[in-house]
Amino acid sequence: MSSLLNCVRLSKEICKNNKVILLAVRHHWNKDYKPGPYPKSEEEMAAAAKKYGLTRSEYKPYPDDGQGAGDYPNMPLVSADSKDPFYPWDNPELKRNFNEPLHREFDLMREDRYDVSAKLRWPMWIYWAQFLGVMAGCFAVYALAERVKMFPAVIPRQYPSQGKIHYTFEQN
Repeated sequence: MSSLLNCVRLSKEICKNNKVILLAVRHHWNKDYKPGPYPKSEEEMAAAAKKYGLTRSEYKPYPDDGQGAGDYPNMPLVSADSKDPFYPWDNPELKRNFNEPLHREFDLMREDRYDVSAKLRWPMWIYWAQFLGVMAGCFAVYALAERVKMFPAVIPRQYPSQGKIHYTFEQN
């Protein structure tokens, strides 16, 4: 029990003196995840390309429009659904290799999300025509059926007539 308390005391001291470790442990955040400032010179672009594991010809940063992307590379829009399922990925669940830079909107382009690079089978106007046709058909059936009211057949309730005995509780 004493060694457990010593470990807790030691971890508190380490986290109190080192804010980066405290952030990484508590918030699952690493200071290396934050992009650097927007590269202005060719040397800075080459250093940023090396930082993200890209060649200088592959590296193209996001425009410096104040969105906070910094030196993060502008990766092509390729969803996980569009990637080869038979390729030996290092991480097959996400269809990505080790140390491969992620797209800025990676959380929107996984296999269980929207496929941004899907090719439609027909033009979009055909899909809209089908949707509007089905909706118009449903509305037409509703409008026609609304004119004809249908109720279950009901007749007046039949009560026993006066003076007639239909049943008794007397024993024979």
